[in-house]
Amino acid sequence: MSRALRILVAAALLFGGAASLSAAETAPMTRGTAITDPELLRRLDEGDALTIPRLLSPERNADRPLTTDLLFSELPQLKDIPPAIDAELDRYIAQRKAEYPTETIGVGEGFDVQLFDRTVLKSPNTRFVLAGIVNRMDRAYVSEESCGEIRLIYRLARFDGGKTATRLPMTFNLVMKARDARQTDADGKPITCAEVARRWLDNGDWQGLIGSRFHPTDAMLDRVETNIQLSVAPKSALHDFRSDYLLKVFKYDAATQQFVEAVLENQIDRDRILTDDALRRDFKAWLLAPENLREFDRGTVLIPERFLARAAVVPTPAGLDASTLQPEFGMVQGESKGEGRDDPVFTDNDVVGALKQAAARGDMQNIRSVAGFQRRLNDVTCSGCHQTRGVGGFHFPGVDWLADRPSNASIVPASPHFVGDQLRRRDILTAFAAGKRPDFSRGFASRPQTRGSRELAGTEYWDGWGAHCSLQDAGSGTLDKSFTSWSCANGLSCQAAAASRRIGMCFIKTR
Repeated sequence: MSRALRILVAAALLFGGAASLSAAETAPMTRGTAITDPELLRRLDEGDALTIPRLLSPERNADRPLTTDLLFSELPQLKDIPPAIDAELDRYIAQRKAEYPTETIGVGEGFDVQLFDRTVLKSPNTRFVLAGIVNRMDRAYVSEESCGEIRLIYRLARFDGGKTATRLPMTFNLVMKARDARQTDADGKPITCAEVARRWLDNGDWQGLIGSRFHPTDAMLDRVETNIQLSVAPKSALHDFRSDYLLKVFKYDAATQQFVEAVLENQIDRDRILTDDALRRDFKAWLLAPENLREFDRGTVLIPERFLARAAVVPTPAGLDASTLQPEFGMVQGESKGEGRDDPVFTDNDVVGALKQAAARGDMQNIRSVAGFQRRLNDVTCSGCHQTRGVGGFHFPGVDWLADRPSNASIVPASPHFVGDQLRRRDILTAFAAGKRPDFSRGFASRPQTRGSRELAGTEYWDGWGAHCSLQDAGSGTLDKSFTSWSCANGLSCQAAAASRRIGMCFIKTR
């Protein structure tokens, strides 16, 4: 077991397991899958055990926190990140001006569109603080050798003297592989995925590990993920309220020891695919191939890089109806009517035919209709998932241990999607620990899988107030087959929350 992973798990166990996300009843759901105890995260951050500089450069002098003006200059591994973000901001500003030429755009309240202040990434008064640790062994299907991932999530904060701090709208996720396959235990035996999972689930002998110093091997470093609230635009005569978030990924190159700009996993490059006839033909053929369609249905598909984008802007709120705000809009027949085109990548006949053949093979668990295909095409993308039951454009904004008073702290560190998915993730950890092959499949991002339905019953995550539910299609009077099981708890009814004919939300019944 690597010392890096030992400290991560010890953090949860020394304080009695992962703490509640917002209330005591959620604590069992995150056991073994997330570390969200505010006091523990504060100690790990202030004690320098799990700061970004300590992980990437253990030899540096740790007599002071590394503020953002120094972080990207003193740590050469990160030097390519600021210019890549700058370039995306410049592109965004140009596109926004072209779309709304009469609106002003800039940093501060005096503008119609208020931009993220990029100077905070070069400020001596800001730094990234540890806001959460998340076990993602449920992603071991991406690379079985690594046993999945461990994510250390940092939130950008401004310090205005002393310990008074203001959280800023940016997260920096350092993603490490759950194990280095070359490492061995005390007996010289290779560390297995089962052992890694047991360490996270078990109250083992972890005393005394906080304060140890370690350096994750290059083989454990995987990538950096950044999420920035690019802009906030209040409701106006031109548009509804809108807040845009920028997602970027930087993969670690062990040869150069640099985090370099990379494509986002499964973030389809909609505009490029729609305008390139050869690319759209290739994408359709690839996705509808039996083996890929099956993984697409399970939510474990890995789309080839040639179809993907290097950045994604996540507009929120996007709503339940298909619109240009969603990443796959226009790729499925009928979505873009009234938008000046109707030349989809996938026709109804394409999808219906492929689903019929897949059903005959017994491949389908979730997608049973064109609407289900469209919804999965949206939620396998980074931006489409972040638009689903998120907190703004984040799924894990992070624990707020910086506030001087509890009344000023963020109430919840994670979105309903994150909380609802914990049971699936724990189920996978439990299977690993028992030496079994886990079921990595997931349902739609809008609603957890049935494997967690008993524990989640009656809550907003499953069938309680605010849960997503299935409406009868106004055109046919029947439920869409992809969402038939999406019901509401007793005393609630499924009501349309928008113009959508298929998906509504659970509310108290009205006479």
